[in-house]
Amino acid sequence: MRVLITGGAGFIGSHLCDRLLAEGHEVIAMDNLITGTTDNIAHLAGHRRFRFILHDVTEYIYVDGPLDAILHLASLPSPVDYLEKPIQTLKVGALGTHKTLGLAVAKRARYLLASTSEVYGDPLVHPQPETYWGNVNPVGPRGVYDESKRFAEAMTMAYHRAHGLDTRIARIFNTYGPRMRLDDGRVVPNFVRQALSGEPLTVYDKGSRTRSFCYISDMVDGLYRLLLSDEVYPVNLGNPQEMTILDFAHKVLEISGSSSQVVFVTPEDERTRDDPHARRPDIRKARQVLGWEPKVPLEEGLRLTIDWFRRRLTTAGAKT
Repeated sequence: MRVLITGGAGFIGSHLCDRLLAEGHEVIAMDNLITGTTDNIAHLAGHRRFRFILHDVTEYIYVDGPLDAILHLASLPSPVDYLEKPIQTLKVGALGTHKTLGLAVAKRARYLLASTSEVYGDPLVHPQPETYWGNVNPVGPRGVYDESKRFAEAMTMAYHRAHGLDTRIARIFNTYGPRMRLDDGRVVPNFVRQALSGEPLTVYDKGSRTRSFCYISDMVDGLYRLLLSDEVYPVNLGNPQEMTILDFAHKVLEISGSSSQVVFVTPEDERTRDDPHARRPDIRKARQVLGWEPKVPLEEGLRLTIDWFRRRLTTAGAKT
């Protein structure tokens, strides 16, 4: 296939580029580099089946030649980013989705939307199945991301129904691994960076909130299987193994060998307002439809992630 990946220089997007190239496909990565970086795809420079286009997907998109699939991963998924750039977040979910869907129609390409577990908001149903409609505060600070993805899902289904477009929707739960940004602001890079720097691990709300962490190779495998499947409606992709944030902090300390302490803090901003108290995907549909479930244990995935962050921090320190 000849495939376009928007957000292709981002964390998940760049790993997806690797997987598609490994499967023998031709890949075009598109990114405006607001949150992505060419460092993530530098190893692909010169690859005969890879091409990078610097472009903002909220503007008109031109890609020469045929396309067999479009994977729309462009977004600002970190709270640090969408709280700082709320308008851009809404635009990439609305205009970016509209532009990429229009391109898919023009190219007669299969379309995969990377949605998110955030469409469930602070869930009142646990674990969260695809049939749950969510509990989202549309006017809260997190609403710009949550609602941008909910709108993107609605528009994707509208194009499927009105234009007969071949669509897929992935609801991605917490994913971690190499190539996450050091300043991402989410719990994995926060804790790992603090642990490796000898700083206290800052835990909000006594660490009682829960998350489920899926390693990047498992997530990419799920996305690839979904792309090749016949499933039109949303599919949860995530790890159903749930743990508290406090337990996760201690796991990071254990695997990193850090002597840092855990400290409980109250955030001074709205970063955790409407933050889900519990998050765990119901992946029965992914198991049934895709034959997929995560395989990488947390200890193994964290070790690989911590080693990558350690190298990044060492390189950053050498440069200064």
